[in-house]
Amino acid sequence: MSIASVNPATGETIATFEALTSADLEQRLQRTVEAFRINRARSFAERAKRMQRAAEILDSRAQELARTITLEMGKPIKAAVAEVQKCALVCRHYAEHAERYLADERVQTEAAESYVRFEPIGAVLAVMPWNFPFWQVFRFAAPALMAGNVGLLKHASNVPQSALAIEDLLREAGFDHGEFQTLLITSEQVAALLEDERVKAATLTGSEPAGASVASNAAKRIKKSVLELGGSDPFIVMPSADLEEAVKTAVKARIVNNGQSCIAAKRFIVHEEIASEFESRFVAAMESLRIGDPMDESTDVGPLATPQIVDDIEKQVEESVAAGAKLLTGGQRYGDKGNFYEPTVLTDIPRDAPAYAEETFGPVASLFRVKDIGDAIALANATPFGLAASVWTRDDEERKRFIDGIESGQVFVNAMVASDPRVPFGGVKHSGFGRELGVYGIREFVNIKTIWVA
Repeated sequence: MSIASVNPATGETIATFEALTSADLEQRLQRTVEAFRINRARSFAERAKRMQRAAEILDSRAQELARTITLEMGKPIKAAVAEVQKCALVCRHYAEHAERYLADERVQTEAAESYVRFEPIGAVLAVMPWNFPFWQVFRFAAPALMAGNVGLLKHASNVPQSALAIEDLLREAGFDHGEFQTLLITSEQVAALLEDERVKAATLTGSEPAGASVASNAAKRIKKSVLELGGSDPFIVMPSADLEEAVKTAVKARIVNNGQSCIAAKRFIVHEEIASEFESRFVAAMESLRIGDPMDESTDVGPLATPQIVDDIEKQVEESVAAGAKLLTGGQRYGDKGNFYEPTVLTDIPRDAPAYAEETFGPVASLFRVKDIGDAIALANATPFGLAASVWTRDDEERKRFIDGIESGQVFVNAMVASDPRVPFGGVKHSGFGRELGVYGIREFVNIKTIWVA
């Protein structure tokens, strides 16, 4: 079976690659055994030297690597450059902090000596998505490799060039014994990988069905998994907010990565006192966005990654309007080639419409009006997802109520939701379990060993 890299702006096939055979896969798996022996024996300083080198390569080749990202999945080129630079940031973070994050922790007991030690576990399989084809991988790979583990990457099938570029980059940085390997395989081959005893754990970022499949297959073999799944993130604006800044950030938060981000704001919940003004400003700003060639630095919104995503978002909008939602702007495909869809705003959305609580993976915003903070929190939580939330208020009591009341893995106050290497990232409910990044992320895939010396 071949795996194709297709330019979403034109529909042109850029390159094709043959999927690994069973024999190829066996060879890669066997390589992890020796690679793990080598990487776990390295000191933190030795691993850090290699990780710092990876950061240097990412920075020096940011434009080149960004072009690969944009060609494969349509991200505007400026955003692609920023993504590569953020990968360098996470490499440096774990190069600098991994040893401290995994240092022995002394515990006072009646024993002569008692402490907790953190040890690597082996090969971790990462099933990663296309929407941030470098960042999603490096936020797993940097802590995993710095902990002494080895990585196996099953990337999304539409970004094979990005996947191979990451393997080459880490090899050049000094992880050159198979510590990180890209596996060009189909989704159907993942289950067999999870059954193999050489694979010790799994991490997945993707859809609910994919997450359920990986987690259940890992559990059958008593293996740990970390899942970061979808989100229908609320963006709540109260009367005390800086409205100008809230609107500006709301547009950015909705169309980040052409609207294809788990933590992109999707449901805009606005207090009725300011709802009309917010709506008029927000719609005008969405209509002013420039759609076009993602290689053009002046482009705001590029193509969606695949034709199927356009079909899905079009169906969600059409069904929502049919159910009674009001279309304020957009709602159509754009251009005569490529996977473009207009920035779209819906309001008056009934509870049974897809746009009410489903994740809309594209530049489609749902607007809601609420009477008070209690209604805002209730509506924010009225979704099976719980990844992140952005709340806008300058009232201290409101801020406390939002922080306490919203069911999500992250709450950002007067700021756009983002991931940061210094703090944990992950969700609750159907948005997954486990954490990435920060000290919690690096401790997901280690053996936490208790030492007790009488």
